[in-house]
Amino acid sequence: MRRSTILRALLTVALVPASAVLAQARTAPTVVIVVRHADKGTTPANDPPLTPTGVERAASLAEFLRDAHVDVVMHTPTTRTRETARPTAERFSLTPQIIPLGPGPVVAAAVREMVTQNAGKTILVVGHSNTVMPWIAALGGPTRPDLCDHNYDGIYTLVIDGMSVRLIEARYGPPNPPQTAACASSAQRP
Repeated sequence: MRRSTILRALLTVALVPASAVLAQARTAPTVVIVVRHADKGTTPANDPPLTPTGVERAASLAEFLRDAHVDVVMHTPTTRTRETARPTAERFSLTPQIIPLGPGPVVAAAVREMVTQNAGKTILVVGHSNTVMPWIAALGGPTRPDLCDHNYDGIYTLVIDGMSVRLIEARYGPPNPPQTAACASSAQRP
């Protein structure tokens, strides 16, 4: 989906159904944009930086979101999430909030609390292949399998309007690298 199409879809979804109009008049919807970090290197194994393609993808993310009026940027304390979030944070002159590391359910609860504290804003959340889908579920979105290791181009937008949570899924940046290992969710993710 092109950036203009996704922005139009966001506006359409944010304004429908009609029963939500009254609730939206009281509070603005919270828009949470969740992405996995961009393409990562291989060394050092415990905290690799982005590859040149990853740097390009991070810049593409900032460009994709240029009209989104991002208010908050959040990422885990890893190099790859920080480098992915940096161009968007710089575009909007924001200091990112750090999502703590820890057991999955604890971190998902922390993300939910951080989003709640920023209700009514547009929030970029940068995570990992094994956190994106659990965080979406923790925020009221659908439950799905973790992302495959080769999937970097997904952008998942949750519109939380107090009465419902809607998910819009799109792609951004360069194509994904080829799949090199089996993946349980590869049937669902290109």
